[in-house]
Amino acid sequence: MEQILLAAPRGFCAGVAYAIEVVDLALKIHGAPLYVRHAIVHNEWVVKSFEARGVIFVETIEEIPNGMPVVFSAHGVSPEIRSQSKARNLTIIDATCPLVTKVHNEAKHFAAKGYFMIYIGHKGHVEAEGTMGEAPDRMVLVETPEDARNLEIPHYDKLAVLTQTTLSVDEVRSTMEVLKERFPQIHTPTKEDICYATTNRQSAIRELAVNCDLVLIVGSTTSSNSNRLREVAESLGTESHLLLTPDQVQPHWRTNYKTIGISSGASTPEQLVEDVIGALLDGHAEIPVNVLETIKEDVSFKPPRDLIQLAMSR
Repeated sequence: MEQILLAAPRGFCAGVAYAIEVVDLALKIHGAPLYVRHAIVHNEWVVKSFEARGVIFVETIEEIPNGMPVVFSAHGVSPEIRSQSKARNLTIIDATCPLVTKVHNEAKHFAAKGYFMIYIGHKGHVEAEGTMGEAPDRMVLVETPEDARNLEIPHYDKLAVLTQTTLSVDEVRSTMEVLKERFPQIHTPTKEDICYATTNRQSAIRELAVNCDLVLIVGSTTSSNSNRLREVAESLGTESHLLLTPDQVQPHWRTNYKTIGISSGASTPEQLVEDVIGALLDGHAEIPVNVLETIKEDVSFKPPRDLIQLAMSR
């Protein structure tokens, strides 16, 4: 190995940083135990660090005792989950990424205007379930261009398309093309719903992949955007692997590849990237670690003012 090349941007996006900050503030206000519906972000390291501080992650609202506070994860929830929470008199603290909220609002807008919606997303993903819950009787999910070609829906005068925020840009583009061809009248967003961070990280991976012999993505196997990053690198013909911890570094990577590129998913703490770099260097401090920057990010989301004020008063 002659050098390590780091993608920039990489790692935490504004939505993940926002969600983590909201849980931090909620812990200051309410103390432990604090219940969070679903993993706050799709990264085991982040989840375990919160569990050590008294956070309890649940998949159903029924698991939470009546009257307790609950944090909704960055991925968002359906109106049904909100209703269940109110029925149990839970104090709702919403850590939904504002970009996911934007798609929820689009779904509500289109439903109110009588549209039928086609949602491009991954079946079973918590973000998809939350968004589709806004209008379950007038929304159908497609995952691939093939799904879009085979889709059968009753005739609707008004059709719209929405997308999950963490998909591959190329994946959405090809599926969208099929939908436009089949349904010329379909209403598409003026700007695709894929979030800026997903787009930026995939662009950075494209630059990285053509300059490297091997690409490593530090992230969880449950993270949609981390998996997409690995796929983007592979699509350019560069060997790529997804790993979360330094013990997953293979010894032959150091000897068989001249330039190793590293990026990380939007829910991956930088500490995990540093741990993987340390395992790759294995004491060889003379090997340079360089940064390949493709775009600067300056997006940030501030938690609600009342939440900040409550935490400061504790």
